[in-house]
Amino acid sequence: MSNKTNTNPLSDKDPQMSKEEMAERREEITAFYKDNIPHLEVQADYEMLLAAIEKARAERMQSQMFMAQQYAQQNQQDGVDPNSEEGKAFQEAMAKAMEGDKS
Repeated sequence: MSNKTNTNPLSDKDPQMSKEEMAERREEITAFYKDNIPHLEVQADYEMLLAAIEKARAERMQSQMFMAQQYAQQNQQDGVDPNSEEGKAFQEAMAKAMEGDKS
């Protein structure tokens, strides 16, 4: 067996700490967390922005699907010609919307 050295710094210390040592340790821990709060706030902002972008993309895709379904349904019921002015306008709008998805 190899002779392993315990590298855990807490195991080298006496588990019984004085009140002064406990207070000092609490202050160190509190300072550590306070130092990291600005970084975590930036990360939270980043994550919220990503979520907002994903939500907007999902809503846009849902509206495009709805429009396509409505157009297809109207086309079946009314016999709208895809080469008509209305059909061409719809196809152009869908093409522009799809271009927005690529960015």
